[in-house]
Amino acid sequence: MSDSLLPQQKAPRLIVVTAFDRDESDDLQLVFGPAEQQTEDRAVRTARGLAGKHASVIAWSRDANPSRGEYGEPTTLFVVGDVPDME
Repeated sequence: MSDSLLPQQKAPRLIVVTAFDRDESDDLQLVFGPAEQQTEDRAVRTARGLAGKHASVIAWSRDANPSRGEYGEPTTLFVVGDVPDME
């Protein structure tokens, strides 16, 4: 058996796009997503496509290991309009 070290594995990345519209009371309502994306570039393209159709859109990512309950700080990739705070 060898004691060789494995290369550092990259943490899984959660990449999400979400869109909102305003209701009659001017409150934001979720109308798209959260939709997980395969890459950050894809998330930005998707968000740009939704931006002209909705009051607000956000694409964000963060390191995430749900099986361990570990989540990094979210990073905004693209945002248009007002969006609710991310947890």
